[in-house]
Amino acid sequence: MRTTVKLIRGQDNITVEADLTELQTKHANDYTSSWKEQLRLFAQEDKFWDWEFKLQFVINRQPNREGYAIEYEDETQGLMIIETQLHGSRLVSGKRLVYVDGIASAPWNREIIQRPPKYKGVGTALLSFARTRSLELGFEGRVGLHSLPGVEKFYDNQGMVDLGEDEDYDDLVYFEYGVWRSFG
Repeated sequence: MRTTVKLIRGQDNITVEADLTELQTKHANDYTSSWKEQLRLFAQEDKFWDWEFKLQFVINRQPNREGYAIEYEDETQGLMIIETQLHGSRLVSGKRLVYVDGIASAPWNREIIQRPPKYKGVGTALLSFARTRSLELGFEGRVGLHSLPGVEKFYDNQGMVDLGEDEDYDDLVYFEYGVWRSFG
C-alpha cells in the first residue's frame, strides 16, 4: 500500500509529494536512531515512545491495529498507529470510529524544534488518512484520539471537537471528528 500525500517544504513553501505507506521496520528504526535524541533534548512529550515495540508487538500481532508512515526522499517524516475495531464515538452514541493510538511528526518538522520546519503538513496528512480509513471501514469519517498536552491546539486547528479531559486516560483531552461530509 502506497499513497501520495502533499507536504509543504518549510524553506520555500513549495509543495512536495511524499509517500504514505504501511509502517515498516525501517520507519521504527528511524524513530529510534534519528528522532529520539532530538525529542529528548527538546523535552518532547513523545520522547519515550517505542515505535519498534509498537510495530513488533502491537501492529504485527493485533489485527485491529494498523501502522503508517510518511516518507520523503527515503526519510521518515511521520508515524501513526490506529485501532479500527474497538472504539466508539462519543459524539454519536453506538457508532464506531478509527482511534488514533499514536501520531508523531519527525523532530525537524516541529516548529518548536526547527523554524521553519523542514516539512509542514505531516500531522494533517496522517489525520486525513485516518479519516479516509474511517470512511473505508464504514465509520463515516469518525476519528478519535487523546492529545498530549503540548499539541491540543493542533487538534483544535484541525477542526476536531474538544470533548474535555478524560479521567480514565491520564486526564488527557479527548478529541473527535464527527461525520465527514463532502460538499461539492
